[in-house]
Amino acid sequence: MARPVRYCVPGERLCNLEEGSPGSGTYTRHGYIFSSLAGCLTKSSENGALPVVSVMRETESQLLPDVGAIVTCKVSSINSRFAKVHILYVGSTPLKNSFRGTIRKEDVRATEKDKVEIYKSFRPGDIVLAKVISLGDAQSNYLLTTAENELGVVVAHSESGVQMVPISWCEMQCPKTHTKEFRKVARVQPEFLQT
Repeated sequence: MARPVRYCVPGERLCNLEEGSPGSGTYTRHGYIFSSLAGCLTKSSENGALPVVSVMRETESQLLPDVGAIVTCKVSSINSRFAKVHILYVGSTPLKNSFRGTIRKEDVRATEKDKVEIYKSFRPGDIVLAKVISLGDAQSNYLLTTAENELGVVVAHSESGVQMVPISWCEMQCPKTHTKEFRKVARVQPEFLQT
């Protein structure tokens, strides 16, 4: 039968120094080993030596989108003023939990901002590269922009379900039906292409 997992909190006395040696996530004081983290207690011994007592967190710290970070997101809904997205990656690091973001009409492209139409730039389900321009809080979302050539839609599927191919900075084409759809297409840099 497996040993039950013991959870501990910071400051909890784990054992005395005669029973083990301190490992990661612990500290010693007055001849005892204490936990410096909230997590699972682990004891490992090698070659009959004193076991190393350590505390491991179950999950690593969460990476958060920061201002200026390039993020990969998926469009969840659109309206005439903005597109709502779920942020999935910060740089090339996947997030454990997705964050909500908004791409406003005026942040879609750098020129002719007044002529932007969201439905000609994004559709629900599109995968978009964007840059964080403002942090969100509990009520609002992260504000994102695609107003650079390298930012915009990188993956889109046509109505027939086939992945479309970019043919210009504002159009993608379905290779199956050859229908063209408007998008704000990203000019993907060579270092981001996977072979």
